[in-house]
Amino acid sequence: MRVSGGKATEILHTLCRRKDFLARKAKLAPVYFIKAAEPFDHPLVLWFSGPASYTGEDVFELHLHGGPAVIEAASSALLALGAIPAGAGEFTRRAFENGKLDLVQAEAVADLIDAQTRGQREQAQRQLRGDLGAMYEGWRDDLGIIRAQIEACIDFPEEEDVLADAMKAVAPKVEALVSLLSAHMEDSKRGMRIRDGVSIALIGAVNAGKSTLLNALAGEDAAIVSDEPGTTRDVVRVSMNLGGFLVDLADTAGTRDGAQGIEKEGIRRAKQTAENADARILVIDSNPPMTVSEKTKTQIRDGDFVVLNKQDQRGAGSQAVDLGINTPVQTHYVSAKTGEGVSELLAALEVHIIEMLGNREAPGLTRARHQQAIEETRSALVQATQQLGRHPELAGERLREASAALGQITGETGAEEILDKIFSGFCIGK
Repeated sequence: MRVSGGKATEILHTLCRRKDFLARKAKLAPVYFIKAAEPFDHPLVLWFSGPASYTGEDVFELHLHGGPAVIEAASSALLALGAIPAGAGEFTRRAFENGKLDLVQAEAVADLIDAQTRGQREQAQRQLRGDLGAMYEGWRDDLGIIRAQIEACIDFPEEEDVLADAMKAVAPKVEALVSLLSAHMEDSKRGMRIRDGVSIALIGAVNAGKSTLLNALAGEDAAIVSDEPGTTRDVVRVSMNLGGFLVDLADTAGTRDGAQGIEKEGIRRAKQTAENADARILVIDSNPPMTVSEKTKTQIRDGDFVVLNKQDQRGAGSQAVDLGINTPVQTHYVSAKTGEGVSELLAALEVHIIEMLGNREAPGLTRARHQQAIEETRSALVQATQQLGRHPELAGERLREASAALGQITGETGAEEILDKIFSGFCIGK
């Protein structure tokens, strides 16, 4: 159990009836109820003197024996001494408010706790280390220098030649920042895909074997398999770990003409899932006639996968087929029922995902609010470049707006409700 705040040390001394704790040194100590003669536990105690602590305040931790009765006793004793229960993310929020972390690092704490894959863990650790926040703060520093140059020139309006030359010198710096922000936005989905998972949709006609393939790829019976057409009515999702990255694999309703009622709604959802997915796997029954509808062809994009399924039912020479798909795709021949070709398909998917999300020099955007702030920053900078030559005062104001938008990401600027929303998603005790 962790306690942080201005009275933490006083509570610790009363709880343990001793004051001989050394900062950052573990010590076994009894803990008592007020006026009790006997202790209710002998935990390991750690004391951290602020500001050299996680929250920046005095902090102590009780490493108790974890039985329910002991936890209840410790909670009661702490409450009786004036402590109050922590809210969601309250310790990390105090760390942010006391300057121990910026807001991007605080979000990384939650991401690290929630990490399910190596990719998520490594990205959260880079963000917690401060890589992303440092990049944004560097851009804010650059903006500050540019703003100072513009404001210095505005102070001497009678020097028109000097002002014009200064604006010409400033313009390339602003344009360079716009280029950096544009490149960061283009790469934005990489960070969010690592954090939230890559979405892959299985699409195709009814009875192509999509559900069987989903089960084979996932290694579990996640979807119902039946010879009856139209068994899958809703999207069935399975989470997988491929190449150290989280993958959301979705089985969708098979497409066919004349569908009605629930099946028609399932096909609509299948189309929407395919459109929103990061990649698609088109599953085709390799038994004749092997055809792909024109509507399905329009869903296929560069780099998607085509799987000719049910190879166990075909003879030699069955692979020579032209499906009329002109988009560059990877083609695989499998039998989801027997497992033939499934491991090769999994390996190809893993390579594709690693190429999509693999390590790059610049840290990626990880949250939608970051992306929105970057878009606002870039928009303000573009407007500034348009005003530099004619209205330097307006250009300076646009640069101030750009700096404020960047500051929202790290928490230098921003409304209280943004902080409430971020920290409400944390677990208790962090």
